[in-house]
Amino acid sequence: MSASEVTGIADAGGEPGDVRFVRVARSGQVPDGYVRRFYADSLELCVARSEGKAYATSNYCTHLDCLLSSGKLVDDGIGCSCHGSVFDLETGEPVCPPATEPIKTFPVREEDGEIYVGVTPEDIATGGPRRRKPVRRPE
Repeated sequence: MSASEVTGIADAGGEPGDVRFVRVARSGQVPDGYVRRFYADSLELCVARSEGKAYATSNYCTHLDCLLSSGKLVDDGIGCSCHGSVFDLETGEPVCPPATEPIKTFPVREEDGEIYVGVTPEDIATGGPRRRKPVRRPE
């Protein structure tokens, strides 16, 4: 891995769709059965460990934008703490309503006690899925 991949993305350059693995955490920061919030540059991620394997997803539920990193792991995947939606950690597909849209998933590598998440320049440029601004109603 290059120095920029080990410490984070120094630049978001590269070809569209090129995946770069970025260090986001030490392996010990995500114990088995837990979820945590981390960042790859401006991209907010939910990193979870289930049965020894680390997973990375977008951090907001597609139902009403609640933080998935505030949720818990359940038998079927990651559960949203707000309304109980559950998402498959491998595919991001909703497996329990009320969410009907999938969350984004990212490839993960663990090497030398570090967690690396695969992101593209587009992921970094857009910051990925994030909480929507509240809609102001006309008075």
